[in-house]
Amino acid sequence: MHVLGIDAGGTKTVCLLADDTGRVLAESHAGGANLQASGELEVEKVLHRVMEDTLGSRDIRPEAICLGIAGVDRPSDAQAVDGIMRRIGFKTRTVVVNDALVALVAGAGEQAGVVIVAGTGSIAYGVDTTRRAARAGGWGYLLGDEGGGFWIGRTALAAVVRAFDGRGPATRLTDLVLAEMQLRTPSELIHAIYDRGLHRPLVASLAGVVQQAMLSGDAVASHILARAGEELVAAAASVVTTLGMRGDVFPTILAGGIFRAIPALASDVCVRMAEVAPRSEVRQLDVEPARGAVTLALAAARGTLTLPLYR
Repeated sequence: MHVLGIDAGGTKTVCLLADDTGRVLAESHAGGANLQASGELEVEKVLHRVMEDTLGSRDIRPEAICLGIAGVDRPSDAQAVDGIMRRIGFKTRTVVVNDALVALVAGAGEQAGVVIVAGTGSIAYGVDTTRRAARAGGWGYLLGDEGGGFWIGRTALAAVVRAFDGRGPATRLTDLVLAEMQLRTPSELIHAIYDRGLHRPLVASLAGVVQQAMLSGDAVASHILARAGEELVAAAASVVTTLGMRGDVFPTILAGGIFRAIPALASDVCVRMAEVAPRSEVRQLDVEPARGAVTLALAAARGTLTLPLYR
C-alpha cells in the first residue's frame, strides 16, 4: 500500500510518497498552491506536476491522498479540489484539509495541541482531547494574515515610505529594502509594487530584511516583529480559549518558514505563549508538514480516519 501526502502553502508545495509503514520513498517540490490566492487552474497545474514528479516512473496507484492546502476550510473548497483531482486523473480516495491540520499532525500526532503557522500567510489552529477543532486567522493577505511573511514585508514597505515622506521615523529598513529589491530610491517602489504586479512571495521575502534591521538595533524593525509576535499569539489565544485549553498540558507547534527565517520571532512567541497557556510546551516543527498529510492519508486508506470537527 502506498499513499501521497501533500502540503500546499502560499509559497511552496511538498509531496511525499510513503509506504504502509509511513516510510517516505520519494519527495518532490513545486510552487505555491493557495486556492483563494492562486485560483483553481494554477492549483491544478502545481498539484499535477508535483504528484507526477513524486511518482516518476513507478507503477504505483496510491490508495489514498491527503492534501493540506492553505485557504481550504469549506465544503465548496473540498469540492473544487475534488474536481481538480478528477481532471488530473487521480481517482483514488482524496482527503482535503487545511494545511494547518497537517502541520499539527506532523508535530503532535493524534494528541490534542495547537499549531501556529507563519508562512506567507498565518493561521492558528487547535484540536482538543475530544477532537473538537478551532481556528483563528487564515483570512488571506487582504483581510488578515497578521504576523505572516507578507504582512511583515508589507508593514516594512509601509515603514519605508512613511520615513521617506517624513511621516514616520528614519529606519535602517530603507537601505535594506531598496538593496533587496534592487531599487535606488523609495519613489521607485510605486512602479515595483503596482506596475509589476503584487508578487506576494517577493513581499513576504522581505521578512528576512526586517530580521537584519532588528539585529542592527533598528527600533522600527523591532516594533514590526513585536507586533507580529503579538498578533500570532492573539490568534493562538483565541483558539486556546475557544477550546477551553488554557490550563491544559499540550504542545504548541510553530510551523512555517517565517519562524525559521526569524528566530527572534519564534523566541518572542514562546515567551508570550507562557501567558496564554502556562502548561503548554512550545516547540518548532522540525519535519516537513507533509508528513502529517502522510499520516492522515494512511488513516484514510485503512478506514480509520476521523477528522476534527469545528466547535
